[in-house]
Amino acid sequence: MTTHPSSAEQGVGPLLRAWREQRRVSQLELALRADSSARHISFVETGRSRPSEEMVLRLAEHLDVPVRERNALLLAAGYAPRYPETPLDDPALGALREGIERLISGYEPYPALVVDALYNVVAANQGVMTLVDGVCASLLEPPLNAMRLALHPRGLAPRIRNLRAWRGHLLEQMERQIALHRSEPLRALYEEVAAYPVPETDPADEPSEPVPYFALPLRIEHEGRTLSFISSISTFNTPMDVTVAELAIETLLPADPATVKYLQESIS
Repeated sequence: MTTHPSSAEQGVGPLLRAWREQRRVSQLELALRADSSARHISFVETGRSRPSEEMVLRLAEHLDVPVRERNALLLAAGYAPRYPETPLDDPALGALREGIERLISGYEPYPALVVDALYNVVAANQGVMTLVDGVCASLLEPPLNAMRLALHPRGLAPRIRNLRAWRGHLLEQMERQIALHRSEPLRALYEEVAAYPVPETDPADEPSEPVPYFALPLRIEHEGRTLSFISSISTFNTPMDVTVAELAIETLLPADPATVKYLQESIS
């Protein structure tokens, strides 16, 4: 992975060019999408033309630039940020918090949690807390981080029966987010968790017969049983706030009848 200069070190032109190249879009293609011309896009990228605020936002939208980075583009172009970053505990987001809590509580007994852009857990239901029961207390101190919790040798890692495959899935997920957001704190977290030791796989931990899962499962031990889950991640549509844009709701769907039965019986 390579590092990227900040908006303070570049004008808006080089930043837009970097996003365009990362998205593998030509100047002509971007111009057609944004109802502009390749010549104008070229002038903006080289600094020969200063784009309007509307043009910056239009180009950012067609390049699928995350909301936080759209603010950075506006600042680099000499404009005020457009999108606020409201703390999650702000009264203005009260309805959002209530909706999230209701959603993940309604998903019980199956695990569900909400994370921010750095995978810090901002909400979790009882299903999640049941799975993490017994892990190292220091990993449960705020801010609780989902990646550290999953991959740390004193976290859930020793309980994950298909750790190598699940670890690879999580690291690939983080790599995609780094490419999308260009976040140095996220890169630092990636380097930290990628360096955690990985024990040799015990063949006895793998199922004796192939199981026809429809997606990579998380196979995790809980009180002497191996539970299997499929992960699903949801985000908010067309967010207008940086905080909301960076929230993700992850739900763990039981991947086999035995897991369904065990979880249902656990609440009866």
